[in-house]
Amino acid sequence: MTEATGIVGEFFSLKEDTDADLLTMQCGDFYEFFGEDAELVSEELDLKVSQKSSHGSSYPMAGVPIDDLTPYLKALVERGYRVAVADQYETDSGHARKIVRVVTPGTLLETSDADAQYMAAVVDGGEVGGASSDGYGLAFADVTTGRFLVADAADADEALTELYRFDPVEVLPGPEVRTDDDLLGKLRERVDATLTLHETDAFAPKRGAHTVREQFGTETVDRLSVGEQTLAAAGAVLSYVEETGAGVLASMTRIQAHHGDDHVTLDATTQRNLELTETMQGERDGSLFATIDHTETSAGGRLLKEWLQRPRRSLETLEERQASVDALSTAALARDELLDHLGEAYDLARLASKASHGSADARDLVAVRETLAVLPAVAETIESTPALADSPLSAIVDRPDRAAARELRETLEEAVAEDPPSTVTQGELLRKGYDAELDEVIERHEEVREWLDTLAEREKRQHGLSHVTVDRNKTDGYYIQVGKSAADGVPDHYEQIKTLKNSKRFTTEELEEKERDVLRLEDRRGELEYELFAELRDEVAERAALLQDVGRALATIDALASLATHAAENRWVRPELHRGEDLTIEQGRHPVVEQTTEFVPNDVRMDEDRGFLVVTGPNMSGKSTYMRQVACIVLLAQIGSFVPAEAAEIGVVDGIFTRVGALDELAQGRSTFMVEMSELSNILHTATEESLVILDEVGRGTATYDGISIAWAATEYLHNEVKAKTLFATHYHELTGLAENLPRVANVHVAADERDGEVTFLRTVRDGPTDRSYGVHVADLAGVPDPVVDRSREVLERLREEKAIEAKGGASSEPVQAVFDLGSGTMQTGSQDRSQAASTDGGPAANDAAGGSLDPETEAVLADLESIDVNTTPPIELVSRVQELQERLEE
Repeated sequence: MTEATGIVGEFFSLKEDTDADLLTMQCGDFYEFFGEDAELVSEELDLKVSQKSSHGSSYPMAGVPIDDLTPYLKALVERGYRVAVADQYETDSGHARKIVRVVTPGTLLETSDADAQYMAAVVDGGEVGGASSDGYGLAFADVTTGRFLVADAADADEALTELYRFDPVEVLPGPEVRTDDDLLGKLRERVDATLTLHETDAFAPKRGAHTVREQFGTETVDRLSVGEQTLAAAGAVLSYVEETGAGVLASMTRIQAHHGDDHVTLDATTQRNLELTETMQGERDGSLFATIDHTETSAGGRLLKEWLQRPRRSLETLEERQASVDALSTAALARDELLDHLGEAYDLARLASKASHGSADARDLVAVRETLAVLPAVAETIESTPALADSPLSAIVDRPDRAAARELRETLEEAVAEDPPSTVTQGELLRKGYDAELDEVIERHEEVREWLDTLAEREKRQHGLSHVTVDRNKTDGYYIQVGKSAADGVPDHYEQIKTLKNSKRFTTEELEEKERDVLRLEDRRGELEYELFAELRDEVAERAALLQDVGRALATIDALASLATHAAENRWVRPELHRGEDLTIEQGRHPVVEQTTEFVPNDVRMDEDRGFLVVTGPNMSGKSTYMRQVACIVLLAQIGSFVPAEAAEIGVVDGIFTRVGALDELAQGRSTFMVEMSELSNILHTATEESLVILDEVGRGTATYDGISIAWAATEYLHNEVKAKTLFATHYHELTGLAENLPRVANVHVAADERDGEVTFLRTVRDGPTDRSYGVHVADLAGVPDPVVDRSREVLERLREEKAIEAKGGASSEPVQAVFDLGSGTMQTGSQDRSQAASTDGGPAANDAAGGSLDPETEAVLADLESIDVNTTPPIELVSRVQELQERLEE
């Protein structure tokens, strides 16, 4: 306990009452930090530290002006700190302070980031008990827009996928989740969020359900059809928002259930592999979102990103979006006009949240007014353009209550000044004519100011004075200043108050009376204008739901116009969607790659009889790009977008799963192969016959026999059990033989042209398997030294001809041949060919190569080898038996 008194003592007392990391306390015109808090913010924000004395001790102090607090708060919160804010208020004995809010990553309102800023809570179903306790409950709230979503998750993986999808800035783990080290570890890997321990009681199911019903209404909550654990998570979020003093509960007017059965499953791996919102390097540029984002508003950009991360399965929804995109893509002039209107719109959802919090200023209300004026302008453009008027766009602009929006806009036009100041305390916020009492006060104030402004000229004329000015400062108040040369001629009723070097200052009884009048009127004007403004802001806050509806309508039109713009500029086509299994894409292109290179388009055909494509071809030939473009085209179709192709017929999928490469996670104790197998496991467990699966090189991270065994078995399982539409790229050419035995498997390959030793990758996909990988050619392209490339070609040629390989180097100047001797299970050196190294019956040549007669163990291996019938043994079993024999020889 500190012995500090006064302001410092008050600071430390308040700090003890909060669990925030830092406290900033208002002291007059500054917000101050003291003690260790001051030293920390000095290091983080480069603030100057001074010293404050209290009770004989000195304490570090750092502060920022009141008007500059917001950017400093934002910087601290973005670094992960929770900051308590204590405001100053008047008491009978002077000033006192109290904590009015705790600013955290999830409750920061003052953000300039256009992206959504979600706070999340996650509750383990085991915490709530009862029949509905399986799985996890999730709640997501964006305090900057008032958006509130809840979702059930069947298991931890699904919960992590949803958390990755929403990418919250702050997560409130439930009591059981806090002790689940495995889940928390995966959460930290996938989401860059602050983990906050909110009070345990806030997660109680009954308390949570009561809190949610109080906020959104009993009937609304009952229609959500979510589990008790999900309501517990929602209640915890509402409790946290209220406890931190964000003051935005009034803007949370709607709760929505995020049901996975209407959305396409996209796990975190797939979102990363397809580079939906950021590239593998973490950059926005080069992502699918950055490519198709032509939105004019931040709300439209957020919505478009949400569509990409949460594609839909509803044909009705998708066809409505398609029809809107179709109309907008053909009506170029009207689309440009719409975009011009949208360019005048502000973020209504965030403005509504600021109004609810009480932090909106007059300029924010001007932004609301101007954005409400955009809605009728957009509606007029749509209604006056036949192609748009006959599309679903008409229904979109009719969703908000346009009459109520017009009424609010007219109120703001009558009330708020055209160009108000940035603060709400210096007056000039409201228009003349808005309030009769305010008009009277302003009129009287202007009369007194005019009297003061003309006083100097009147005094000159009346008393024959020169060098007379009338001014005002904090020390002297209003005064008449007369030059020294004329000061002796002032009238008797002038009272001198100060002598300066070249002049004297005077006052009069009438001037003092006018000063009292102007000060009184200024105080009254400020109080009355702020009261009226606060009432107006509250009226806007009460219309938060209306503002959100208008904002949502404008954002939807913005997102659809963005898709239309990209479709028109890049020759994208409207895909035909259906519920069947057929997936046909004619001359498809990768939506991102086509922006930076001359792209070679390709077809894909999948149906009931051709649902599993084994994709082979040379390295660097474009197999991965081909498969990714198929996934991206399907995904784009299921957000309602046009697609990069000449034509497309797409059966709606319930999930898109990819296993493409692997980012090495050795730092987390997970090898590349372990990551590969974990991703494969997730696909085999989660995909359904309505899913699209993209597999690239399964099994490459381990020994050849192990790898081909896994790839073969995975192919059989996906074909026979899962039955998902699958594209499987592989270098294991043995898998191409499956097309002869599994009815839905077909081979396709990326073609290459080889002439006179030169290889050209055609990047064209054709039916049938490839017969070569051209790996040595790729090594040459990659700049591997010529001696290595040349030697590789020699070794490859001898392997193809089943000849022994000369092992160059060593002590001898003569090259020697290396052959594999089956008898000993080792490489042997000598001059004989493989046919001479070991006779087929294990005779003398084999014994000589082994250096003598065979031992019993080797003879047993040879006996087992002779017993294998290669014509009847299944390939996967044959590979396993050979691997077993090899291991026995090595022992």
